[in-house]
Amino acid sequence: MPAKIPPTQNVVRKAVFDILGDISGMDFLELFAGSGAVGFEAFSHGVKTVTLVEHDPHCVEVIQENLKLLGIPYSGTYSDPLIIIPADAFVAIKQLAKKNKKYDIVFLDPPFGYNLGKKALKALGAHDILHANCFLLVQVEKNEILPKEEGRFHLIREKNYGASHLAVYEGS
Repeated sequence: MPAKIPPTQNVVRKAVFDILGDISGMDFLELFAGSGAVGFEAFSHGVKTVTLVEHDPHCVEVIQENLKLLGIPYSGTYSDPLIIIPADAFVAIKQLAKKNKKYDIVFLDPPFGYNLGKKALKALGAHDILHANCFLLVQVEKNEILPKEEGRFHLIREKNYGASHLAVYEGS
């Protein structure tokens, strides 16, 4: 994997799936997907669909290469079990709302240094793309301050992992 695409730390990825437990049959959205590692792992845990949103064309190529390596069928349509949206996360949220897509779980790991975690929470709350009782897992730089509540999302768990902070929100 190119050094340009920092993967989510294995310890954080393990924590994410330990926290979530059985996610089979659910719909999973990964914003700021990078290599798509978290989404691919969600797929291996039996989710119904995975949507990977990534703006960087190089990262999108890496995701497509990983699809081939893993043997996951991909036609590039919204009917696929794994969907790649090559777009800015905030634009993609609006597109998904227009297509009436709904998700049970959202994982987001925005680039560090831009304080995008809170902005992404607000965008998710402003668009109807989440089922009731959804979960948001937000990985940000340790010094980025996230709210305890944001709209219908309530912080239920948080922990630091090295330079990363993982916040888990439940939606009502």
